[in-house]
Amino acid sequence: MNQHSLNRRDALAGFAVMAVTRARAQTPPASPLPVVATFSILADLSRQVGGDRVGVTALVSPGSDVHVYEPSPDDARKVAAAKVLVVNGLGLEGWMDRLSKAAGSSARVVVASAGVKPRDMPAEGGGKGRETDPHAWQSIANVKIYVANIRDGLIAADPAGADAYRANANAFLKQLDALDGEVRAALGKIPPARRRIITTHDAFGYFGAAYGFAFVAPEGVSTESEASARDIARIIRQIKAEKFPAVFLENVTDPRLARRLAAESGARVGGTLYSDSLSRPDGPAGTYIDMMRNNIRELTAALAR
Repeated sequence: MNQHSLNRRDALAGFAVMAVTRARAQTPPASPLPVVATFSILADLSRQVGGDRVGVTALVSPGSDVHVYEPSPDDARKVAAAKVLVVNGLGLEGWMDRLSKAAGSSARVVVASAGVKPRDMPAEGGGKGRETDPHAWQSIANVKIYVANIRDGLIAADPAGADAYRANANAFLKQLDALDGEVRAALGKIPPARRRIITTHDAFGYFGAAYGFAFVAPEGVSTESEASARDIARIIRQIKAEKFPAVFLENVTDPRLARRLAAESGARVGGTLYSDSLSRPDGPAGTYIDMMRNNIRELTAALAR
């Protein structure tokens, strides 16, 4: 056999090995990688990146509030079985370290917000100092950082799936780019003077900074503390003085506060915005992309006039 034939045979063998390796990476493992995410939005992002190589569980279920979550013994068992824990960071899950230690977890921890430029704001309750706003997922640009961090964490935990995780992440990043275009096109129909709204807790600061909106809330970045009578009175005066066009409900907060603000200020009640949680899968915000589309529909329906 001449040298040319040997080289050709070696090349073909190399291509065959590459093809088998790629096929193995694309074939899901017999047992999906157990991934636990702290709440439903992170769970959806993990599923988008992980595909059928992962089995994802959310500790805080759709429709529930991560701010007031209290871990259960069953949650400790889920964490103990996980190979990867996906957390938001930025101070959102103050209970996670205790839960992880109680569960004896040895899972790889992925801080989805690592690398995000945090937004700070005045401390809740009128206290001195500043605090970090954890709701960074309300900016699509930030969620692209989340996706990259989740991708890298899954690759580190499951190197055999690296090609699949990269391909899934790249496909989802393209969807996020398209979503950002949708949001900007829809919100462009809202006059700048009407891009000022009231929500019941301060969850939309990153969205406001990204898309040119002013959000005002009587509660702070957490729903754990209730708005004081003084805060409510101040917000009502501000709504009247600055002619805020709408007060929006949120899926994780008591709607009575928003309705009171609207009734006493004369602002209209807008629709329901999803802030810290997705809806059930058959609801209007079953995925992150659906959540953002729901929110821009509600905003434009109330404000684009």
